[in-house]
Amino acid sequence: MSTAISPTAYNYKVVRQFAIMTVVWGILGMGLGVFIASQLVWPQLNFGLPWTTFGRLRPLHTNLVIFAFGGCALFATSYYVVQRTCQTRLISDGLAAFTFWGWQAVILGAIITLPLGYTTTKEYAELEWPIAILLAIVWVTYAVVFFGTIVKRKTKHIYVGNWFYGAFILVTAMLHIVNHASLPVSWFKSYSAYAGATDAMIQWWYGHNAVGFFLTTGFLGMMYYFVPKQAERPIYSYRLSIVHFWALITLYIWAGPHHLHYTALPDWAQSLGMAMSIILLAPSWGGMINGMMTLSGAWHKLRTDPILRFLVVSLAFYGMSTFEGPMMAIKTVNSLSHYTDWTIGHVHAGALGWVAMISIGALYHMIPKLFGRAQMHSVGLINTHFWLATIGTVLYIASMWVNGITQGLMWRAINDDGTLTYSFVEALQASHPGYIVRALGGAFFAAGMLFMAYNVWRTVRASDPAEAEAAAKIAVVGAH
Repeated sequence: MSTAISPTAYNYKVVRQFAIMTVVWGILGMGLGVFIASQLVWPQLNFGLPWTTFGRLRPLHTNLVIFAFGGCALFATSYYVVQRTCQTRLISDGLAAFTFWGWQAVILGAIITLPLGYTTTKEYAELEWPIAILLAIVWVTYAVVFFGTIVKRKTKHIYVGNWFYGAFILVTAMLHIVNHASLPVSWFKSYSAYAGATDAMIQWWYGHNAVGFFLTTGFLGMMYYFVPKQAERPIYSYRLSIVHFWALITLYIWAGPHHLHYTALPDWAQSLGMAMSIILLAPSWGGMINGMMTLSGAWHKLRTDPILRFLVVSLAFYGMSTFEGPMMAIKTVNSLSHYTDWTIGHVHAGALGWVAMISIGALYHMIPKLFGRAQMHSVGLINTHFWLATIGTVLYIASMWVNGITQGLMWRAINDDGTLTYSFVEALQASHPGYIVRALGGAFFAAGMLFMAYNVWRTVRASDPAEAEAAAKIAVVGAH
């Protein structure tokens, strides 16, 4: 049988492409993260060059890990899940291929422009207008492929994972298009369509929901498929999953103003963001509990299955970071945590512990099936990767918690006469040991990705794509 995809089979080609690029971009993005973390320990690593400074490379790091690594993981898993749960092939192979190549072009655009200093300066929305327009076109195409496939589904109901993927796709399109409204003045310079506090409000409506929808809702779609599959148990409560979905998408969109406490934003808007953030704890933990309880009767599998361990530990970190977030949104807590490394620790509890770990678990589940293998090349290497990732995440978060609280307390300490007790440089000196531990934790995590790359390479090298396509065809035919 040729490797051309049978019309009755699932389209695994595009899923394979996105899955492999998830690993590639993960190594590059996380490796760059370790490098810029090291710059805060050894500033001479800036090399005295403008395009290797922390300020230029840090937005490239966030774009690579969020949109390149996270984005490719979401494309791969959503295309895989929507076909298998709808028991039908993607609506268009051509459009699906365009989303793959278009997305890689967006990432290459970021790699070229951000170190050169071309930036909108908006958090998670730094890409200048030509690349932002390409991103919007790719994203709308993605929506057409995903929802078109759901329309032609062979199953009567729409599996809950697809509700989460669908919401993530729609809301991300809305956020990106509205926040990127701007007036171009040259090929790589534009000015925002909004001004002042309005611009800040729209940016953090976008910025927090880049976390809330891109980095949470999409990955919950992943959780609702891969956790039950790997545990070989039905989802604990289908009813809870529907309540979780509607509560999450209703509340998340309001939480953005908690990024703007003690700024020029009207106080009522800050308070609204705080209140919605606290209420958000309920649906977040509802989803976490639903995932955890799916393992009822299957907890013993954690002893021998490192893939399931990745998925379950990601849920633990999801529960922790979605408790921490609402707490940090409370104004009195925020007065201590704001602008400190505590925020960085919180972001990475979600990014490394939740997003990366569930993506890694999902990839380890998918890749053998995509390449016609019974399992990954080495279970031992998966186990090694798990411990490197877990230890690395804990080192990272703990060091940033200690640094953040130290900074917050030092910055607000005053003498009897009202003068500041510590200078900013003294707070920076106190942070230095934490930066060493953070760089070490990041290095652990990035090293795990190298083990993953070797494991994936050995699995793919021994694969038979034709066999995988035949299996996909049998899966489709057998489903009817």
